[in-house]
Formats: sequence, structure tokens, C-alpha cells
Amino acid sequence: MPLLRFDVIEGRDEKSLQLLLDTAHQAMVEAFGVPERDRYQIVHQHPANELIIQDAGLGFQRTKDMVIISMTSKARTESQKEKLYALLAERLEKKCEISPDDLMVSITENGDADWSFGLGEAQFLNGKL
Repeated sequence: MPLLRFDVIEGRDEKSLQLLLDTAHQAMVEAFGVPERDRYQIVHQHPANELIIQDAGLGFQRTKDMVIISMTSKARTESQKEKLYALLAERLEKKCEISPDDLMVSITENGDADWSFGLGEAQFLNGKL
């Protein structure tokens, strides 16, 4: 049930975006053990001047290929998060040719009462999920 938002610089073609989304989803399924159909993704494309991501003094060489993944999720362990970060960096580089320097991930955690998948219900609270 994690909700992933991808912020990228505009200009990627549909095939590249789909590969990015598919690759990130597979990494999340493996790292978090969520069901394959537990997929919620949103892409935001920005003009280059509207996306400023520096390196926090870590020496990253950012390019126009940078991707920011913001995730909202129920609580995950530190080891699950570290596995996700590593899988994303490895697989996005291999499959999408996105350098690990161009990847930033942020996870915000929430609880069962913070989700409604429709019908005005909190499915985690009412036992439907």
C-alpha cells in the first residue's frame, strides 16, 4: 500500500517513465514484501528550473536524469528501508540508466487510520485489508 510520488525533470518519453515505475515497483515488492497489485504511483514532471536537488555536501553529481521518490507508507523496519534504497539504486541504474547520484528517496510513515482506498472506509481499520 505504499504510495509513491516520482518527481522528475520533464522530457522523458512514456516508455522510459513506465520502465522507471515498473522497476521501482519491483524493488518495493521485494524490499517490503507487499503484494504485486499493491501499486499506487504518481508522476510529476517539472521544468528543469523548478527542480533543485543539491547534494547536501556529499559530492553527488546530479544531472537532468534525477529522480526524487517520495513514499508514504505504513511503518517499515530500518533494514527494509535500507534494502529498498539499495535495490532502487542498483536496478534503476541497470534498467533505466539512472545514476545512483541522481536518486533521492524520502519515506513518510503513517498508520492504519490514515488510509482509505475508496467507499469512504478505512479498510485497514474495518478488517477489509
